[in-house]
Amino acid sequence: MCDRIVIIPTYNEKENIEKIIHAVFALEEDFHVLIIDDGSPDGTASIVKRLMSEEFADRLFIIERSGKLGLGTAYITGFKWCLEHGYEYIFEMDADFSHDPHDLPRLYAACHDEGNDLAIGSRYITGVNVVNWPIGRVLMSYFASKYVRMVLGLKIHDTTAGFVCYKRKVLETIQLDKIRFKGYAFQIEMKFTAYKLGFKIKEVPVIFVNRVEGTSKMSGGIFSEALWGVIRLRLGI
Repeated sequence: MCDRIVIIPTYNEKENIEKIIHAVFALEEDFHVLIIDDGSPDGTASIVKRLMSEEFADRLFIIERSGKLGLGTAYITGFKWCLEHGYEYIFEMDADFSHDPHDLPRLYAACHDEGNDLAIGSRYITGVNVVNWPIGRVLMSYFASKYVRMVLGLKIHDTTAGFVCYKRKVLETIQLDKIRFKGYAFQIEMKFTAYKLGFKIKEVPVIFVNRVEGTSKMSGGIFSEALWGVIRLRLGI
């Protein structure tokens, strides 16, 4: 049985979903894929189910949810499913090719071969490796990570990264039902919790490319949650 699986949350990703699934399955290394779809009205889930029936019945899986319930709850749902099904290495990745599937084996190697518990695909460990983002968004993201490092004392450069490999034991140890945040702050809270629990974390440099197709799910509310969420994490409230 394959020991690694990639969780990809989706909402209205019909332009990207088939291509990203094929890209993961085209890798030399074997990965399974779990799609968490939040009721996409554009038919994203139907595309996934067609691929499951026609090509990838034993490698591709989907959980359909009733509506937009938040990135954090999508990943928590996915984590629990993957733990129940025996996977040892569990990945987070976006559907829009902002994360390059060819970097998946590098994250896997950082955990499997190098003995780390958590590997982060980092945009900022070697400078600013972001392509096609407006400069305002680059600065906001970069300084948000600086802010998080300062407030929480984290030694992680890309605290909001959504391209991650977890060893099974990390997700088994974290009390997933007590993770509170849903947007960017979810990514921060997961890393901060793993750090506090003493897990070994490595940042792997990657190049982040802004989506070409589909619509960004970014909003001001997500950044607001991160801003105040970090203070709540620091105070333990």
